[in-house]
Amino acid sequence: MRALISVNDKSGIVPFARGLVDLGWEIISTGNTAAVLRAAQIPVMEVSVVTGAPEMLDGRVKTLHPAIHGAILARRDVPSHMAQLAEQGMTPIDLVAVNLYDFAGTVARADVRFEDAIEQIDIGGVALLRAAAKNNQFVITITQPEAYPAILEQLRSGATIDLAGRRRLAAAAFAHTATYDALIAQYLGGDESERWPEDLALPLRRQAVLRYGENPHQRAAFYRLRTPGEDHRATIAAAETLHGKELSYNNLMDLDAALGVVRDFTTPTVAIIKHAAPCGVATHPDLETAFRRALAGDPISAFGGIIALNRPVDLATAQAIREGHYDAIIAPDYADDALLLLEKRKNLILVATHQPIAPDARANSMAMLDARRLSGGILLQTPDLMSPAVGAGLEADSLLTADSPAPELGRRVVTQRAPDEGEVADLIFAWHVVKHVKSNAIVLATDNATVGLCGGQPNRVDSIRVAAMRAGERSRGSVLASDAFLPFGDNIDVAVAAGVRAIIQPGGSIRDAEVIAAADAAGIAMVFTGYRTFRH
Repeated sequence: MRALISVNDKSGIVPFARGLVDLGWEIISTGNTAAVLRAAQIPVMEVSVVTGAPEMLDGRVKTLHPAIHGAILARRDVPSHMAQLAEQGMTPIDLVAVNLYDFAGTVARADVRFEDAIEQIDIGGVALLRAAAKNNQFVITITQPEAYPAILEQLRSGATIDLAGRRRLAAAAFAHTATYDALIAQYLGGDESERWPEDLALPLRRQAVLRYGENPHQRAAFYRLRTPGEDHRATIAAAETLHGKELSYNNLMDLDAALGVVRDFTTPTVAIIKHAAPCGVATHPDLETAFRRALAGDPISAFGGIIALNRPVDLATAQAIREGHYDAIIAPDYADDALLLLEKRKNLILVATHQPIAPDARANSMAMLDARRLSGGILLQTPDLMSPAVGAGLEADSLLTADSPAPELGRRVVTQRAPDEGEVADLIFAWHVVKHVKSNAIVLATDNATVGLCGGQPNRVDSIRVAAMRAGERSRGSVLASDAFLPFGDNIDVAVAAGVRAIIQPGGSIRDAEVIAAADAAGIAMVFTGYRTFRH
């Protein structure tokens, strides 16, 4: 029996190869892998001995030769195939263990040159895997070092790898090369989001099999999108669970929603999420104060919720969090004393991104695309980054006078009264938050903290009523943000009754004049942003 071993990841390869030799297998290998095996005193034959040809073109051509691919692809049950091998003096290859150049690691480096990336595109390895996987009836195909011990044990037992097992290994090999090619296509395609290639492959790797999905009768797994530089962003996929039980499907959904809220702020901010919707958000120079004010936004809904913070958790904030009951926390990191305190809650999940949680304007990156599964297909879109936090230009100075010009967005104060300085700060804060609430989204805010939120209603006036009901007396003197235009004057009437003093909304309704007139009649300041921020 003959095995071809050529691996970039050398993990476990020495004991695997030694085990094969002990079973009477002959090993063929290439350059670096052969050197590693030879250093371990494992007999190995260089590929060049089999092919009769040296490596060429600085190693670009090593295994691309009939003596290799013929030996892999020959069908053992076809006499003419075996006769042709015999005529050429070729010995069949029965096992191929290959993993590919580290293209992903190379292009993840900030200083990588295009020329370096190109040289990390594996050609021979992909061809070997595809050939072996195609002929899986006769050839064992291995791509992952984790598979070595089980395969070796099975061979030691005297059993062959059955057809079903070979097919599983072949499927894993094709998935491996498909993901590799998708990563290369993504890199070469660049960041042109409007390019929308006709064929789109996403490089995904399973990160975890989950206990179940949204409900116990549903199965689920978490797959990570492998993209250049992804390890250097604050994402759920790259985050580390420091404490607590295994993350569930719903935990992951909530953590991602929470992370999305605080990522949009540059100032210390805390968001509390329940069922993927914000129930309280606040920003304040002191993180503990931000947490307490976020909690005050809706303390009933916050019970059992998810907390996100865009600053490392300090002891004072941890002590405040310990006063309530929450399922999980996500933050850039935790002070040592804060972590020790929070770890006393056995089931509290603590997640750290180990990266700054800050606005990310890479709207054109494939890694940033929003995806939604539909029956028979997938919807993709660039993310909603039209936010003041990432340079949309909603500056305080431009909101202090009526009819402030803003040609890039069509933004302007449209009422007779312009918002005062305090109202401007709250309007900007509320506009940050409203894009994270399901449409029809309404946010009421005071002093950079939410006091009432509502979304997901079939009509906007009901969203205002429910947000005001949740706020109670705190709605008096608050500002209101709406993710899309207010369609009728009755929206203003309900806001006025709740005590709202200023409104920010996209504008664009055919009844804008009616809405503006209602605001003017009530003495409310209103700003049009010129763009909507639906979360459907």
